[in-house]
Amino acid sequence: MSEPAWAPRLAAVTLVVADLATSKAFYAAAFEAPLVFEDESSAVFRFGPTLINLLHRSAADELLAPALVGLPDDGSRVVLTVPVPDTDAYCALLADRGIELVNGPTTRPWGPRTASFADPDGHVWEIAS
Repeated sequence: MSEPAWAPRLAAVTLVVADLATSKAFYAAAFEAPLVFEDESSAVFRFGPTLINLLHRSAADELLAPALVGLPDDGSRVVLTVPVPDTDAYCALLADRGIELVNGPTTRPWGPRTASFADPDGHVWEIAS
């Protein structure tokens, strides 16, 4: 398989949230990522070259229509992974900030040490070292 003429890269991920203020506070605590934009329906954080856009549910229909917006109770269908220097140390930092783990830390059979946690809307984040 040959390389495409253009190099695909992930520019942004939009996550639908129920309470923008709560989600914004969660992301500020969990990642200390810089907030680069906000308005009444979204808050955008920079994760390196990728933007994480927290979009209030009231604005999601316009963005996704005619596709349906999933509900938090539908269960997670994606895991977003962020590399960290030390998974155990980052888990301690999350615990200090009141963020509970979904699983881990554990060393996976394929090598990395990982742990996962969910944001207030059930989006699952994995940290890995």
